[in-house]
Amino acid sequence: MTVMSKPSTGREPQFIRSKPDRLLSLDLLRGLTIGFMILVNNNGDGRHAYWALNHAEWNGFTPTDLVFPTFLFLVGISTVLSTASRLARGATRQSLFLHTLRRAVILFLLGIVVNSFPYFHLHTMRFYGVLPRIAICYFLVATLYIFRPEWRSKVALLIAALIGYWLLMRFVPVPGYGTPTHEIPLLDRDANLAAWLDRHIFSASHLYERTRDPEGLLSTLPALATTLLGLLSGVWLRTSHTLAHKARGIAIAGISGVLLGGLWNFSFPINKRLWTSSYVLFAGGLSLLLLALFIWIVDVRSAKQGRPEIGRRSGLSTPLLVFGTNAITAYVFSELLASAFGSIHTGPGVNLQQTLYRSIHGVVPDAAFASLLYSLGFVLVCWLAVYPLYRQKIFIKI
Repeated sequence: MTVMSKPSTGREPQFIRSKPDRLLSLDLLRGLTIGFMILVNNNGDGRHAYWALNHAEWNGFTPTDLVFPTFLFLVGISTVLSTASRLARGATRQSLFLHTLRRAVILFLLGIVVNSFPYFHLHTMRFYGVLPRIAICYFLVATLYIFRPEWRSKVALLIAALIGYWLLMRFVPVPGYGTPTHEIPLLDRDANLAAWLDRHIFSASHLYERTRDPEGLLSTLPALATTLLGLLSGVWLRTSHTLAHKARGIAIAGISGVLLGGLWNFSFPINKRLWTSSYVLFAGGLSLLLLALFIWIVDVRSAKQGRPEIGRRSGLSTPLLVFGTNAITAYVFSELLASAFGSIHTGPGVNLQQTLYRSIHGVVPDAAFASLLYSLGFVLVCWLAVYPLYRQKIFIKI
């Protein structure tokens, strides 16, 4: 892990005709994503939290289900922009591959630390998770782009991943259960191919939901498609079109994704825990629309006014930039802090997190609102922890 000061603009990449200025919208959208991720991961009481702040119980979609795919989507965009920047500074593709491998390994190991903190019991250690999935998707997509940056093969791979996953989940018999839609329901909670595979790789004590894992092995395939959507968006952002034209193109792609995902939902339900192909398109479409909106509001507006730093100086941008410029640091800190709260016992069968929530609930009778207040307070603590890094222009890059 290295600590970098605020990046400066380098010379133009040689393999494109033009390159846009650094897009503030990407940092802001990343900051919003991380902030919301911390918020929904730390409900005061998940049983009574507002509907929008919990994942869909199984099939279906809530705003919370947009968080992780949006972050993977942004990983894909950042992969393109950072690779182009390093190549422009004279880095070789071999050195970039080694850098990618190193980052992926560190991310994966950080994920194990986050999953296991503070006890690190081997027999319950979870090897799947948010950071391990990011590490795998990042490594695969970045490697593909480093050695073959053209976009057509990425489109083909994205389509193959979506259709291939659908074929596996829809037509392949699940050993001991039967064929989906015949002997067993399609996307049964435990009798599905992804869950069956995870149970045969790890024992129940290593799986997040005991009989399955939302970041399991097989569902990494469609998660890769989500990252490829970001990569293709990054390629589009590096074209010579105007920012307004790029924003329109991204918005059209977003609307298309939402419609296609919604249609596919009728035969292959939207399901975040299984990361279904319809979920990839639906959530990816929403991520594209968010990106288009941010580009239009922040970057296009700034360009029209001839003030490229207007967004950075505005009071509303700073809270998002604090998280957006140190996203992994903020996420890791939030997860370690939450684990620490859960492991500190303040009474028989009661931990610090529960005590804090009950203190708020004692003053605020509405359980859902009390849960939200706890979540907001938790986000504020994480923001205050990361703010000094932003203030000193210290950006921790893995």
